Amino acid sequence: MRGSTLLLIIVAIIFPPAAVAFMTGCSCDLLINVLLTILGYIPGHLHAFWLIYKRIQAEERYGYGQYRYVGSGKYEPLQGGVAAPAAPVANPGPKPNYGATAPGY
Repeated sequence: MRGSTLLLIIVAIIFPPAAVAFMTGCSCDLLINVLLTILGYIPGHLHAFWLIYKRIQAEERYGYGQYRYVGSGKYEPLQGGVAAPAAPVANPGPKPNYGATAPGY
């Protein structure tokens, strides 16, 4: 866990809308979090922690700083909105018989 994520968690514990504003800017998620915090402090916390969790997932999937927030807790990579395709694997041929004592195993 990065230091910025730890700071976001601390800010979310103190005042959830501030943590959401740091992550999403002035967006619909900020308005939702403000309303949830006004209706009850716990729902605001849950929403902020959910957004932090989604950010951690995006960081693990795309790498640090290689993603952007698109709304509703969704992130996309900076390479045009599609995850980079996996490199094709060449046909490795027959599998070696590691530890086998008889042929064909």
